[in-house]
Amino acid sequence: MAGAGVIDEYVTALDRRLRGPGPLKRDLLAEARDSLDDAAAALADGGLDPAAAQRRAVADFGPLPVIARDYQSLLALAHSARTLRTVLVVVPLVHVLWELNRRFWMGGWPDGDVPLPGWYLVVARANDTVAWVVAGAVLLALVAGRVLARRGVGTTTLARLAGGVAVGAVAAPLLGSLTVIAATASVDVSRLLGLSPPVALATVAMYAVMARLAVLARRCLVFSAA
Repeated sequence: MAGAGVIDEYVTALDRRLRGPGPLKRDLLAEARDSLDDAAAALADGGLDPAAAQRRAVADFGPLPVIARDYQSLLALAHSARTLRTVLVVVPLVHVLWELNRRFWMGGWPDGDVPLPGWYLVVARANDTVAWVVAGAVLLALVAGRVLARRGVGTTTLARLAGGVAVGAVAAPLLGSLTVIAATASVDVSRLLGLSPPVALATVAMYAVMARLAVLARRCLVFSAA
């Protein structure tokens, strides 16, 4: 590294290693730069030439791989926590809005030639509870995360745990919905083909939202593994 640009090159290299929420990443990089600049200025005031002061400040700050790992864990945890809060609100909201839409346009399932078997009603009712089970599990995970953090559990571990919960919280309602669709098709496919346009559009919108949540959940794992 050239003496005059040691701090710039260090921060640039750190930037390239980090993946995560943009605003927090910028804050961490700005904090690192400010700390390095302050340390270099203090060393220069103590008699070191500016180039040597920058090199000493960077050396004292810590090896790049170590600092990058610490900062990455903070980014991963922040993204995972934000994703869990999003899931906590969005999954129940999407379920409620879809159910209201279906009931307004369709009411109960119309009578068909094929009666609904008992196992189908069990599957449908289980799917109706998934959103609330997911919300409860996510809320518990957020509370547990705070408790574990206060007890000294590392940010890397917390980020990976939160990422796993996020993936499960998105996968569960998706699996439940797909199971109901498969069950309905096996009992009487006309019940699916006869969906009104508003209900069909609401279903497409629901899967679009869930797909976005799946992307966020996947990033939780990617960021925590980086």
